[in-house]
Formats: sequence, C-alpha cells, structure tokens
Amino acid sequence: MFARTLAALAAAAIAAAAHAQYPQKPITFIVAFGAGGDSDLSGRNLAQHAPKYLGNATIVVVNRVGASGAIGSQAVRTAAPDGYTLLVARIATHAILPAMDTKVPYKWNEFTMLSLLELNPYVCVVKGDSPVKSMPELVDLMRKNPGKLNFSTSGIGTVQNLGPQYFFTLTGLTKDHAVGIHYKSGGDVTTALLGEQVHFACNNLTTLLSHIKAGTLRALMVTTPERLKDLPEVPTSRELGWPDMERITGWSALMGPPGMAKEAVDRWTDALGKIATDPDWLAGNAKLGGIPAIRSQADTEKFVREQYELYEKLAITLGIRQ
Repeated sequence: MFARTLAALAAAAIAAAAHAQYPQKPITFIVAFGAGGDSDLSGRNLAQHAPKYLGNATIVVVNRVGASGAIGSQAVRTAAPDGYTLLVARIATHAILPAMDTKVPYKWNEFTMLSLLELNPYVCVVKGDSPVKSMPELVDLMRKNPGKLNFSTSGIGTVQNLGPQYFFTLTGLTKDHAVGIHYKSGGDVTTALLGEQVHFACNNLTTLLSHIKAGTLRALMVTTPERLKDLPEVPTSRELGWPDMERITGWSALMGPPGMAKEAVDRWTDALGKIATDPDWLAGNAKLGGIPAIRSQADTEKFVREQYELYEKLAITLGIRQ
C-alpha cells in the first residue's frame, strides 16, 4: 500500500514537472491585422491576463499585416509546433478569406484550434437623424425602391458587405436592392455614414458603440441572441423574425500551428479554462464590447467550420468566389 502511494505520488510529480516545462521562453501572439483593430485588442487583452496562468510567462504581441490577414496566418501555419508562436485568428482570416479565395496558401482547418476568445456583436445602423426608425422600415424602403439605397463597406470580402448581403437573402431581397459602396477601412465605413454619403451600414459594435451612445448613429438591430446591456432598446434579429442573422458576428480565436505539441495544448487548455472566469480578462473584454466565448477545441473547430461554410456558400451565391 505504501509502495503504491509512493508510486502514485512520483507519477503525479513527474506529470506536474512535464506540465510545468511549457512555457520556458516568451510566447509570441501573431496578429494578422494592424494595431487598434478587433484582433489586436483581443490579443493584447489575452496577453495581459494569461501569464498568471502560465507561470508568469512573457507574451509578446506582433502585428504581421498584409494580404487581408493571410501573411500573419501563414506565418503561424508554417511555424514550429512548439506552442511559442500562436495566432490571434479572426473571422476574416479563417472564414471569409479562405471561403472567398481558393488561392489563399492555407485552409481554414490547417491549424491547432485552442479556443474561441470572444464574439463581437454585429449591428446595423443609420444616421441619428434618419427618418428610418426600424429595420423592417429599412427593408420596406429597399423593397419599394430597389437600387436607390446604399450602404458602406470596407471591401467586397468583408463582414460589412457580406453581412447585409446575407440579410438580403433572408428577407427576400436581392443583391441589387441596395448598393454597397466600398471604402478603404472600417473607420471609413462609419465616417461615410456620418457624412451622409450612404444610407446605412452594418458592422461590429466595437467601432460603432460610442456613436450610438452619443446619438449620432441609431442602431436598428443587433445579431446577438439577447438584447445587449449597453443597448437595451435595440431589438435582436431573432425578435424581428430573422434568427439566422445570429450567424453574422465578429469573433477572435487562439490557434497554433498544425500538430502543436500536446504539452503546450494541454497547458493552454487549462489556462483558458481559468481565463474564462478571470475578472480582469472579462472586464477587458467588456470594455472592448466583446462577449466572452471560451470554448473547447472541438466546439471551436465546429464553430469555425460553420462560419467558413456560411461564407463559402454566400460567396458562391454572389459570384465573388475566386
């Protein structure tokens, strides 16, 4: 009995020692977009609070921008699978881009998916003084005046364009019922609406919330399952009769290279489970307008697959898949 107890303790000590071996050097988070964007803010929030669950390891955030997120993603795709180079993946890098462009040098599932991090509410807005007071009113206006209304986007293959296009399919409208006007950035999407260059816009809440609260923009619909605490008066797409719009949402996820070492995967799984209830990480998320969404590896892969399939089908339908 005593010998068995000693053996069990020894095995536990060996396991703990192996678990503690990772990390032994700084971890790099690759963000495939510029500083200040949704993925950058998400990565920095995680990098600030995860070390306490990883033996106070150093986490460095590096922005590797270009090719709509493909450059940073491919850098992680080809990195050593030791867990020291990870990707703060985004809806653009793992759903929209590979769904639209068959020439992207990686597939959506050629990564070790550690967990989703957060969801970013998606909202449709008009200018604060617009005569349009509700989403059904906007739909009715587009139906009666096909091609007369327009909306701002930051490009054909962006959620600001594909979200409204998907909405049109749910409401019986066609892609010609409203015209997408493409600008250079997400900031320009908002500026164009504020400057009355377009009639409406749909985007992640992060970039719109301050304008909505100030009254310069009016929110007509959010795609979250429940009304948002910050915008209790704004109805959800489900309430309005379009529950499938909940599939349109921004998100970030933590991923590693394919075949990532089990030791590193296990350590991150344990750390992320604790981060999910960490008050500081949660507060940082709330400040950024994110909804916490830590999930298992399997659930994360299922979610990303469904997102990829959604945008692949949409790209084919719209004739914009390359």
